[in-house]
Amino acid sequence: MTQPPNVHDAEPIPAAAREAIDALMASGDLFRYTAPQDAPVALLEQEFAELLGSKYALAVSSCSAALFLSLKALELPRDARVLIPAFTFAAVPSAVVHADCLPVLCEVGDTYRINLADFEAKLDDNISAVLISHMRGHTSDMDAIAALCVARDIPIIEDAAHSLGTTWHGKNIGTIGRIGCFSFQSYKMINAGEGGILITDDADLVARAVIMSGAYEHNWQKHKGPRGDNSPELAQAFAKWQNQLPLYNLRMSNLSAAVIRPQLPELLRRVRDGRSNHDYVAERLNTSASLHVPESLPPEVRAPDSIQFNLVNMDSQEIAAFAEATAARGVKVQIFGLSTDNARAFWNWQFLNDLPELPQTRAMLAHACDVRLPVRLTHAELDIIADILLDAVADVKGKAAA
Repeated sequence: MTQPPNVHDAEPIPAAAREAIDALMASGDLFRYTAPQDAPVALLEQEFAELLGSKYALAVSSCSAALFLSLKALELPRDARVLIPAFTFAAVPSAVVHADCLPVLCEVGDTYRINLADFEAKLDDNISAVLISHMRGHTSDMDAIAALCVARDIPIIEDAAHSLGTTWHGKNIGTIGRIGCFSFQSYKMINAGEGGILITDDADLVARAVIMSGAYEHNWQKHKGPRGDNSPELAQAFAKWQNQLPLYNLRMSNLSAAVIRPQLPELLRRVRDGRSNHDYVAERLNTSASLHVPESLPPEVRAPDSIQFNLVNMDSQEIAAFAEATAARGVKVQIFGLSTDNARAFWNWQFLNDLPELPQTRAMLAHACDVRLPVRLTHAELDIIADILLDAVADVKGKAAA
């Protein structure tokens, strides 16, 4: 049997990062606020904001930290109700709880996108903010969502942890809402092990986030406007909020920024390769009547580094047998609703009070599968993965028929 590829390793870190890290090690200058200007974190913020087409960026310790700071920067009152999709990672409702707010979960359908009818119904139930997770890079109908929220003057935060490089009508995901949050964790398009960043065009909002991230005393002066220019509106906002907000110390270190910055020029190529890999495997999987890869919405151009597909007309025993068959062949398939501790299954978020019963989301998670497809994989390696998935489902359905 041909050995399946390792889907857990990312691409090697560019050599330029190693050179920057060596320079940092020699100087010991790891703290973002030591240098008077042009620290690696500050340069990363300028470069990332320009790359995404946003005015301001704030690099922090994780995407969870970015989500938390975004909620706090919106000045939501304690126990404010924040509407989120029921299909997301546990860190999202956790960030809402951490910000002293209450998560409200809405249904998600078989395409992994928000059920708009349920979303609109719950949006009118005293919601203060919406946090949209583009889970696994699948974009919900942002035209409809934005229209519904604008009509009610409800701010949108985009959890774009899985969507760096994805566009909607040609506009970068993360720039549609008031704030966009991204991840640099190892299983994302840009890998720093850990790390996150938020972007916004709102000077007052980013000023609050910067101070709360840990810009104590006058370190906020080292945060600049677009392309590193001095921004009068940003300076005015900092002067207003200095010493008025708590410090949560969620800063990114220069070491992380040194790892991230050389990967930014690789993003477009990684997005292209990831989309090509995904579409190649999706075409093969869709030849089986028992597997279905949902299509993207027309305005969406995705940037995937994994593939999600649904098991069609398979009962719980067949689904479990499929998971066992693929694992025996060397491909780990995560079925979101199968394990008892999956952090993406809403019923495992036991830290929430009064978890709702969401039958549509529960049914989707019971047959929704996830397989990593790092952008570095070759077509030969993709064929091995596709062959294993197709052979496993054929075995399971064949035994069921027998």
